[in-house]
Amino acid sequence: MSGYGVVVPAFNAATTIAETLGSVVAQSIKPDAIVVVDDGSTDDMAAVIDALNLKVRLLRQENAGPGSATTRGIAALSTPFIATLDADDLWLPTKIEEQLAHLRRFPRTSGVFTHWRNFRHDRPDAPDAVTVPGWSRSTMMIRRTVFDAVGPIVDPPGGRGEMIDWIARAREAGLVLDMLNEALTLRRIRPGSLSYGRDATRDRGYLEVARLAMQRRARNKAEPN
Repeated sequence: MSGYGVVVPAFNAATTIAETLGSVVAQSIKPDAIVVVDDGSTDDMAAVIDALNLKVRLLRQENAGPGSATTRGIAALSTPFIATLDADDLWLPTKIEEQLAHLRRFPRTSGVFTHWRNFRHDRPDAPDAVTVPGWSRSTMMIRRTVFDAVGPIVDPPGGRGEMIDWIARAREAGLVLDMLNEALTLRRIRPGSLSYGRDATRDRGYLEVARLAMQRRARNKAEPN
């Protein structure tokens, strides 16, 4: 048993889910469980997953957002380590191996992320592309106890910023989150995805996340030591 499970929140990901799951099963250390949470898709994603003939547990819910879908998927796992991945991104083959080694080497570390680089939906990955720290769902591996302590991933209005909020809450709780220097995750850039480009309606989520963070700071200052 490898000790980790994978959660993939997915919405209308029929064109990318096979490649994404392929990168999961290609890991040098195989997962104990893979959970895909269909967040109210209207395409044939479920049929695509079924045709792959992989050991994947597919859960379905009404469309509620990626945070809600991720939370539901984590609740369905009992593994001590949990990795999450958006349904259009990819992992390089040693991503999980290096994260597990880091968490076992540093028992006080609660979660570990990786650098990532972008690639276009219609082009192969460019190894010389710029890499940046990926404080993201697709790069994250955490101990199960961390999620139990921090609580659910909450989708703000507009649908963007839920991971920024969750990571901020984890840090405010005093949990240690580390970043590996290697680019072990590939972020797909494609029109129509939730994070693609600037969108005033979707970007409202970032404002809500900032407002909630300020409220928590004010509340913490007001509470007696």
